[in-house]
Amino acid sequence: MGNRILSAVCGLVFADLTGRVPVIDWRDGSYAPIGENAYPLLFKTPIPQDCAAFDDVTLPVSPAIWTGHLDQTPQQMIDRFIPDSHSSPTGYRRLCTDLAKLDTPEDIAIFWSYLPKFGRVARNLRRDSRFAGKTEADVISEYLARYFTPNDRVQAAVEGLGAKLGAPTIGVHIRYTDRKIPLHRVRACLHRRLAQTPEAQIFLATDSAEVQVQMQAEFPNIHHIPKYLAADGSRLHWPTSEVAKLHEAENALIDMWQLGRCDHLIYSRHSTFSVTSSYLGRMGAAQLDDVDRFSPMVVAKRLIQTYA
Repeated sequence: MGNRILSAVCGLVFADLTGRVPVIDWRDGSYAPIGENAYPLLFKTPIPQDCAAFDDVTLPVSPAIWTGHLDQTPQQMIDRFIPDSHSSPTGYRRLCTDLAKLDTPEDIAIFWSYLPKFGRVARNLRRDSRFAGKTEADVISEYLARYFTPNDRVQAAVEGLGAKLGAPTIGVHIRYTDRKIPLHRVRACLHRRLAQTPEAQIFLATDSAEVQVQMQAEFPNIHHIPKYLAADGSRLHWPTSEVAKLHEAENALIDMWQLGRCDHLIYSRHSTFSVTSSYLGRMGAAQLDDVDRFSPMVVAKRLIQTYA
């Protein structure tokens, strides 16, 4: 979800840089039944255009590979045209308009990437007076506020959690299914934070039932929302997942927005889920404990993904 939201923000920024009208298409089946656009179901969007209205258009498209295929998901396009590029850091370029160009002549430009590409648009951001003096974090936070106001169920749940938890609160995000962050560092960091503020309530967001049980056994004052967690530790949000997709996507947003409201956040930069939460909360360095801050592998990978 973090990848998807931040990538959408990058696409929205690029639309503003190029003077284009944005349309967000999340019909791939990860967060709603396949073919149904999850974005306007999850968020109170200011975008009036229906992405399905473009499925049959015959206008020129950049990149041309999308011509006649605007009803397809990126996964379908990869499988059909570039099946060997799933793990390539530059494979997305075949399905994404040239981010270095602001004058692409085609009527429709497609932005698509697994991850945000702010490094690819940074130079044009610096040259645009609308973004003068703003950090990347400032820009992302502003676009999140503009385009990603959660639906009523999510907002009500987050407000209820805030009233229940009070302050101070320590948010902990632990991804531990298809990608595992160093759990021992998370626990050590949480013990340090609790030594400073022993009265703090802990809000835990994790995708692992096993981790949730372990953390509850070790730490008092720990809270989490009820949600589906796969007993076998498998990834939840996937087009082939047999869960209540929209409901569980809302649960993910509740976790993400509540983490952003905490006074401190323990997380890994390797997970854009919690990175997005830090932007939502406009958190400063003193509020953040990144357990992968000094991991050469994680730092190198993020740099490659940002600028590739």
